[in-house]
Amino acid sequence: MKNIRHYNVIFKSDPDGGFTVVVPSLPGCVTWGKTISHAREMARDAIDTYIVSLQKHGEAIPSDDDTMVSYIDIQHAETSRHYAS
Repeated sequence: MKNIRHYNVIFKSDPDGGFTVVVPSLPGCVTWGKTISHAREMARDAIDTYIVSLQKHGEAIPSDDDTMVSYIDIQHAETSRHYAS
């Protein structure tokens, strides 16, 4: 029987192309893909590999089942910095 777990992932576009993916609830679980679709596929593989390693070592398997992710936009004025010399 397979368990379904929820994992939040963060996609960040790379300046040279592609996307880095970070899985915050799995420390060190980071991967990369050429496109969002490829990055998502790579993230699934990285998460699966991470979980297999946790199981092999008898460690608890965290998830984001009880977590909701959102964001807040903050608008602020640019300030110029003047330094005395």
